[in-house]
Amino acid sequence: MRKCVFAVAVVLGMAASGVHAADGAAATDSVTVQSPISFAEDAVIARSVKNECELGEKLSSFIKQYGEEKGVTVSLVPHAEATAPGRVLVVEITDSLAEGNAFTGHHTYTTVKGKLYQDGQQVGNFLGRRNSMGGAFGGFKGNCSVLGRTVEALGEDIADWLTHPDKDGMLGDLD
Repeated sequence: MRKCVFAVAVVLGMAASGVHAADGAAATDSVTVQSPISFAEDAVIARSVKNECELGEKLSSFIKQYGEEKGVTVSLVPHAEATAPGRVLVVEITDSLAEGNAFTGHHTYTTVKGKLYQDGQQVGNFLGRRNSMGGAFGGFKGNCSVLGRTVEALGEDIADWLTHPDKDGMLGDLD
């Protein structure tokens, strides 16, 4: 009886969340992600942004948070190797810009690229970008705070992509 009630609860929960039995397997997979996410070697990003804004830490944390909300178990590790067994997502921050201030307005964006590997074989990849002008009360926010909005949105975009990864995905403001 308990098993039957549990099975009904699972099916109802999946239906309420929009997950169908056919694609539930994809949504419950686990993936390994490096934390903090690194900056690409050739990225030309202001030293202050790299040193002060903690974008890599924030992005990996948001991927984990939103991934788990979407049914993807995300394990954060210090070094994610593409050749490791299982699903591994290798992400890099390729560009990030923070211009402006309270008087002129903010113009910020962060761009990322990622590759998903399954047992060492690439099975998907994406480019993602999010822009922000600071949102409500943006004039009272610092550049790192506004950049934080971009990596939060990217974290959610990436988590959503992980539920149905594809090749050459375009995420966020690139979509």
